[in-house]
Amino acid sequence: MVDNAHILPLNADVALEELAANAVAVGLPMNTPFRDTTLREVMLIKGPIGWAEFSPFPEYGAEESARWLSATIEAGWHGWPEPVRQSVPVNATVPAVAPEDVETVLARFGPVTAVKVKVAEDDVATDIARVQRVRELLPDADIRIDGNTKYSHDEAFEVITALPFLAYAEQPVPGIEPLAKLRAALRDAGSSVLIAADEAVRKETDPLAVAQAQAADLIVVKVQPLGGVRRALSIVQHAGLDAVVSSALDSSVGIAAGVALAAALPSLDHACGLATAALFRTEPAQPALPVNGVLTPGPAPVPDAQLIEQLKLPDERQRWWQTRLAKAHSVLTQNA
Repeated sequence: MVDNAHILPLNADVALEELAANAVAVGLPMNTPFRDTTLREVMLIKGPIGWAEFSPFPEYGAEESARWLSATIEAGWHGWPEPVRQSVPVNATVPAVAPEDVETVLARFGPVTAVKVKVAEDDVATDIARVQRVRELLPDADIRIDGNTKYSHDEAFEVITALPFLAYAEQPVPGIEPLAKLRAALRDAGSSVLIAADEAVRKETDPLAVAQAQAADLIVVKVQPLGGVRRALSIVQHAGLDAVVSSALDSSVGIAAGVALAAALPSLDHACGLATAALFRTEPAQPALPVNGVLTPGPAPVPDAQLIEQLKLPDERQRWWQTRLAKAHSVLTQNA
């Protein structure tokens, strides 16, 4: 049995007025559409110990967004635990582009030893061709795919068995039981490709249920969706599974929290999905781009005031984000 009684509570100890007074919403244009997004909107909030990010995706409601706000409060008001390692290996991320465009995307990341390839946004044949193109360009890389729950069981089984060199497949199907069924079918077929759970961890009421169901070999942890670095660490500890840290398409302000989590994990056997700054055309802060395939833990970068003004969203979007902030804060404090 997995015990979730000791997962740390969410951070809810900052007044809404203090958060709102120090917040600005900006839009980050993307090099390539990602999650059907061409402009990633994020709210940056200046806390007493540094800048923080609040950036739940637009479709997320207040209940889910409250966890993201908990991570914001931790970053700007409490800080992160000390690292146990001084470098974090990262993977390149290839969106669902045409196979002939893969090389251009990979070039933005510099030298890396691992690549995550987005799938399940086209037909199965195109997905397989995209991954095979990555393999051709980087034959020695650790390659993983991410289906964001969009495959059926049969589609996931077909793609994974066609790509036996994969290190793991991240959340190819929705839910915990379908994930467990797919994992069992792959083992019966002799596949050694691991199954990683993402949405089945961060979107479930009980983030440890996937481990209890033996539905995955490792878990993908993201700081904002899980409520902060310390809370994510406690989830990894009680899940008892290997973990890989990934971005929630954060700006480089938010990426700093992801690097802090990866640097604080007791063990780290997989390159992390934290090089997503390469997907943005511009940001208000120094981009968190890898050097020789690694990122270094440290404080969140300080945004440039002029760039904030250039990227600042229109007044109506500022009001929209302020309303989101207020609703998430209401849920957070009610549940504290």
